[in-house]
Amino acid sequence: MAQRDGRIVLITGAARGIGAATARRLAAGGARLVLADVDGVGVEKLAAELDGVAVRADVRSAGDVARMVDEPYRRWGRLDVLFNNAGVIRVQPLLEVTEPEWDRVLGINLKAVFFVLQAAARRMKEQPPMAGSELRGKLIQTASIAGYRGGSPLLAPYNASKAGVISLTRTAAQVLAPDKITSNCVCPGAVDTAMWEQIDREIGALHGWAPREAWKKRIAGIPLGRPETPDDVAGVVAFLAGPDSDYMTGQAIKVDGGMVMGD
Repeated sequence: MAQRDGRIVLITGAARGIGAATARRLAAGGARLVLADVDGVGVEKLAAELDGVAVRADVRSAGDVARMVDEPYRRWGRLDVLFNNAGVIRVQPLLEVTEPEWDRVLGINLKAVFFVLQAAARRMKEQPPMAGSELRGKLIQTASIAGYRGGSPLLAPYNASKAGVISLTRTAAQVLAPDKITSNCVCPGAVDTAMWEQIDREIGALHGWAPREAWKKRIAGIPLGRPETPDDVAGVVAFLAGPDSDYMTGQAIKVDGGMVMGD
């Protein structure tokens, strides 16, 4: 994994799940990490484990975003890779979604993703290329297969936010290509994380199902025959963060065990 030695990476939503798995994968490859999360205790613990830098940050706060993006520049003078990963979810029937809940989900999953991306790209375009590359920087977002097919009818705000992340990823790729900055996103499927534990609880409460019943139903038809792990996603993010993907931009990569095939 030496190809990522020394790359400076900022990860949002780093304290658990896909963010934490990716941090571990990149740290093993020699990356220098700034780990950001609203969970200050969790991200401090992970940073101590990986010899990274922890930043407690709420991605909805412009001040926190500015401080978070500035941290790698303050320490090392540049940022090579942004993994724009923070996100939330809520299970609600379509006709019961409230405006505050819509705003919360879209505010974190799409609005904040845009402004974190914007803040990082503004700094990246002014820096010299990465060592051994023509690129100045890489932007990687976490979308979802829900952004392709609408996802569960109980996740309308989440589905809309992730479709927006795919669109934003492609727009950024077009705009930033002349500045030698790439933009891609990963689209996970059913990942066994705390987020899916929340979904299982909330769907179970609506339908009167036993614990893990919603999860069992969701993973039953996965072609590869097993649920997804955070490490499955982390490996693809590590590829996007490294030089072998330098000629890729504007791509939304499904990592879902075959749940969604085709566009």
